[in-house]
Amino acid sequence: MTYLSKIAHGVLVSGFVMLAGVAHAKELNIAITPPEESHYGAGAKAFKAKIEELSKGDVTVNIKANGVLGGEREVLEGMQIGSIEMAVTSTGAVGGFVPDTYVLDLPFLFKSYDSARTILDGPIGQGLLDKFEPQGLVALGWAENGFRHITNSKHPIKGPDDIKGMKIRTMENDIHIAAFNAAGAAPTPMSWNEVITALQQGTIDGQENPMSIFIANKIWDVQKYVTLSGHVYSPALVLMSKVTWDGLSDDEKAWVREAAKAAIQANRDYVSKNEEIGIKTLREHGIDVTEDFDRDGFVQAVQPAYEAFSEKYGSEVLDQIRDAQK
Repeated sequence: MTYLSKIAHGVLVSGFVMLAGVAHAKELNIAITPPEESHYGAGAKAFKAKIEELSKGDVTVNIKANGVLGGEREVLEGMQIGSIEMAVTSTGAVGGFVPDTYVLDLPFLFKSYDSARTILDGPIGQGLLDKFEPQGLVALGWAENGFRHITNSKHPIKGPDDIKGMKIRTMENDIHIAAFNAAGAAPTPMSWNEVITALQQGTIDGQENPMSIFIANKIWDVQKYVTLSGHVYSPALVLMSKVTWDGLSDDEKAWVREAAKAAIQANRDYVSKNEEIGIKTLREHGIDVTEDFDRDGFVQAVQPAYEAFSEKYGSEVLDQIRDAQK
């Protein structure tokens, strides 16, 4: 059945309610796993405001926060079949759908926020975005989580020896797992929805995430120590189901793209603000913050992850990113 014939029959198409051949109220659900008061929530709210403004209220957006539509892998699968319209998601589960994105998860790859944002907003980043559509996903742009740091409940981490044997939750991401294995930790991949409970119960000793996640989830309630390792720059993505995208008019697609730009800017602004206030906020809540981190020791320790990546996926995009930062 074609899209037009679906309209004529008055069925539900990609989250847009159509009746008797006339478009009525159109709703998009946008899924995020953190709370609405978070860096993802800031992006989702900016998207909602911009597209409702551009469409003059013809398109409305429902923000589905706290993982109510599932973990990131479930949300990605939902978008592939069209049961979920949109999401802001980390790259944690994305590599299983678009393996080329794994390069972005290599530790100590990006030198700064400015460098990461410039590269992802340029040809290298666009080349990766283009690989999503064949997987049933339309990648609208790169948002971010920020540089990832390590928290734990055991002791301060200053170098690789301090992390040996420690059960550290990682994203469900092969590169992150390989890096922490190489450093001597015991990486424990799990969906974020399970992490706070696992920390409370002592199932895991620690986790690694950007400052925005620490603050949004009040990490001081479940952890004692934070190490400002900045070991990985963690991008995020604004994604739409291709099923939904294909059902949009040209005007609606233009609104979505414009709203996605607003979402990315709001998300990055939120991350930047949290970086500015993060250390002070953590210390005010009793967290022991370690800043004198043995970066060189960790860089050396995680080199096997680079070797494994290049052997499996090649080094073309990796070399491009390195060259762009010289």
